[in-house]
Formats: sequence, C-alpha cells, structure tokens
Amino acid sequence: MLQGYTYPLSPRGEANLASAPPWNYAGDIVGVEFWTDPAAAEATLPEGLSPDPESSGRVVALFVDWQFSGQNNEYLDPVRSQYREFMVLVDARWKDQPVSWCPYIYVDNDLALARGWVQGFPKKLGAVAQTRVFAAPGSASPTLAAGGLFGASLSAAGRLLAEARVTLRQPASDPGGLLRPTVNLRHFPRLAVGEYDKPAVHELVMAEFLDQRLADVWTGSAELGLFAAPGEELADLAPVRTGTGFRASMSYTVTGVRRLEA
Repeated sequence: MLQGYTYPLSPRGEANLASAPPWNYAGDIVGVEFWTDPAAAEATLPEGLSPDPESSGRVVALFVDWQFSGQNNEYLDPVRSQYREFMVLVDARWKDQPVSWCPYIYVDNDLALARGWVQGFPKKLGAVAQTRVFAAPGSASPTLAAGGLFGASLSAAGRLLAEARVTLRQPASDPGGLLRPTVNLRHFPRLAVGEYDKPAVHELVMAEFLDQRLADVWTGSAELGLFAAPGEELADLAPVRTGTGFRASMSYTVTGVRRLEA
C-alpha cells in the first residue's frame, strides 16, 4: 500500500513533498505596510470576504527567511528545511472580523510549495532574498537598533517583481497590530470536460498558527516597489503610499486550518 501525506505517494512514504503535520516554523521577517488603490485590493478578494471600510487598500508585504521542522529534527537537513518566501496580505473583513487575505505568495522550495497549497496559500516559485542579522557585529551586518538598514527583493522567471528597503527607528510598542488573522482559499480544480468550473475543493479557511511568538520587533520607515512582468498581477497592487516598515522574528506551529462557514 502506498504511503505519504502529499504527492508522491510511495512504498515507504518518505518521498512525499510534505509529510503530515505538525509543521513548525521559525523565521526572520522584513515587512512593509502600504496602501494601494482600494479597487485593486478589492478585486483580489474571493467570495465571502469584503473590503475593510476602516483600512481599505491597506496591504502588508512580507519577505521571510524561514527554517522548518516536523517531528524528526528536519532542521538538521538545512538544504530541505530552509527557504525564503514573499507574500502580500490585503486587509479585509470576514463577516465583522478584521482579517487579511493572501492573493499572491512566492517561495523557493518545493516542499514549502506543497505545504502551502494544502493550507490554501496560492504559492508560486520565486527567488527571495533579504538582509540578515548576525550575532557578531561588523560592517556586513546591520544591528537591531535605530538606523539599522534592511533590503529585500523578489524575482520570478528572471524578472524583478518586488524590492524593499527598511530603516529601523524604534522597538515596536504593540507588535500584534502589524499582522491580522489570515484567510486563505483552498482550491483544487477538477480535470473533466465540462467540469473545469466545478472545483473538487473550494473553501475559505482561517490559518491557525499555534504557539505563535514574535520577538525583536523593530519598526521604522520603508520603501517598496512592485514591478510588472508577463504572467504576473502583483504589480496591480502597486503602492500609492507606504506606511510602517518593520523587521521581526516569528515562530509558530501548524496542525490544521479552520473552515469558514458562509
């Protein structure tokens, strides 16, 4: 009997891209809050979500340097457990609850791609890079202090899609206000003539991050550019103005998602 959690199923169940949860994550974030055309933000929302009237057009861009582990110290295999990611989170409402919606997300690791699709993150392949902090101070590493400079970029298929610069000013007084609960759309289409528009799975879910922790959160000023490229719509959310830039570390565990009822 073939075993595994995701493709490919195999005799020993070791060849699958993503083994069964729990999935544990730790990462460093370079983030930029910005505002786009409210109509462009609304156009990305799926049925069941509506624009947030109090923050219409607000989006958060995140560049993340991740390390993953399951139940078997997978972080000791860094070539598979480390990856970089970029996403945009659009402010929205589910019923009366403020949430964020992830219309676009890129990752450079196929294992992370598979875990993302299972959760409803619409991941595509891309190349993401960001400035890192090292414990030994020196000219090649910024410090988590006022004046610290961080850069980040995203490219896909050889084309630059996003570029950011953050200058730290002060520690965050309320880091929880930077991010909202995230809603995703789990969508898996059928491959049968006449049923292309009748997906096998099409459901809104709330991402559930257990034991989520934020540390070393610094905020400051930011610059962000989103650039047009063939086969991409990320630049439709181009910033009208930028808000807070930030740098933080985060960890959490994923064991499931919560289905949202209409």
